[in-house]
Amino acid sequence: MNADPDLLIGGVWEHASDGGIRRIVNPADGSVVATVDEATPEDARRAVAAARAAFDDGAWAATPVAERSALLLRIADLLVRDKEELARTETLDTGKTLAESRIDIDDIVSVFRYYAGLVATQADRLIDVGDPAVLSRVVREPIGVCVLIAPWNYPLLQMSWKVAPALAAGCTMVAKPSEVTPLTTIAFARLAVEAGVPAGVLNLVQGSGAVLGEALTANPDVDFISFTGGLATGRTIARVAAEHVTKVAMELGGKNPHIVFADADWDSSVDQVLTGVFLHSGQVCSAGTRLIVEESIADDFVAELARRAERIRVGPGLDPASETGPLVSQEHRAKVEDYVALGISEGATLVTGGARPSDPALAAGSFYLPTIFDRCDRSMRIVQEETFGPILTVERFSTEDEAIRLGNDTEYGLSAGVRTSDAARGERMVRALRHGTVWLNDFGYYTAAAEWGGFKKSGNGRELGATGLAEYQELKHIWHNTAPKPAGWFKGV
Repeated sequence: MNADPDLLIGGVWEHASDGGIRRIVNPADGSVVATVDEATPEDARRAVAAARAAFDDGAWAATPVAERSALLLRIADLLVRDKEELARTETLDTGKTLAESRIDIDDIVSVFRYYAGLVATQADRLIDVGDPAVLSRVVREPIGVCVLIAPWNYPLLQMSWKVAPALAAGCTMVAKPSEVTPLTTIAFARLAVEAGVPAGVLNLVQGSGAVLGEALTANPDVDFISFTGGLATGRTIARVAAEHVTKVAMELGGKNPHIVFADADWDSSVDQVLTGVFLHSGQVCSAGTRLIVEESIADDFVAELARRAERIRVGPGLDPASETGPLVSQEHRAKVEDYVALGISEGATLVTGGARPSDPALAAGSFYLPTIFDRCDRSMRIVQEETFGPILTVERFSTEDEAIRLGNDTEYGLSAGVRTSDAARGERMVRALRHGTVWLNDFGYYTAAAEWGGFKKSGNGRELGATGLAEYQELKHIWHNTAPKPAGWFKGV
């Protein structure tokens, strides 16, 4: 059994009820960095019950907005205090570079501070119904018990997108991080308790979705499910939640085009195409994995991409010299290797990469070289499916209409990038592309104040921004007649 209990249920830290544990592996070298409790379905059900009891008690929902806002600010301050420790833990857990992990913690702080400010400024909406005796208003109330399921690639960042607005709204919750990378979420839960989150408001269980999923998502005591992850799992959650008509918001990944016109700035385009696909070794839902480049510059552009990709320093995340780290696990690397083999079999031209690094110092980790496939088309699975690794596919176009058609020719719709020096064309492109975030002459940036989410099979609902808070709120219309009198509709006495 793990020394310190890692499950938080009803304000009490507990071990898994059956003594189950999971070893967390550093993907840079295969070493075990921690051992954590792995919850059972019964543990998950008790966590939901604790959240239900805390919500039905009414104390947290009735807590003044100013106090909830202050709690979020205290959490943000503690995140700043513990930034280096949290960043190092995130790197050991996910493999990403320490520089990336530090940015993640800064972004998490921004999310908590944003929602602390937003919820403090919300006001009821008053409606003039034409009768001075009637006070008509729309108020916001917490949606209730929330199940928050985050992915392994940005464990605490994407959990913060859920926890911060849930706390701000007055909800109670059960958080389930990925079983592959749970360490920073566990550390965060301890920090939240230190900040003063009341017992039962934040509950934490970790374990595989296959084991815990039904206990969390098919539970009639759950009012809202926020899930970030794969399309297949999202479909399962939607089907299960429908039985109880549970509200669900999901972000299910993307196959994101990065469209480069011949008149685009050359240096920034090459640089940001590389960053857009190879940051965090491509393990990013919004990664620009599909380069769609104008035919007249395609050969030279791809050649320069390959030259620079071959110079990307792949190594352990804690090594300051590393520019990108390993894939999250040996199992995940095997999936990426299968996609590379598939791309070759489909007839794509392997320009660079397509192999593990030759450096023997990296042999124990799950490293994979940045990989570029040229001469790709929409019939290929590597162009259609989310490979979630350091794989860039290259398609070519000749006209603006063709670029739009290719950019939208995907079942996903999470993000897209456009690069051109023609402002009018840029505006036409960003309006025509059916994706939740579109960058023009930039790529990958976001802000806590702007909504994030996808079109089509990239999911439904939104995180961040005002809508990200609204997901955790119910709207109630209150009609108050201050001078009641008989309606007089029925004349009989």
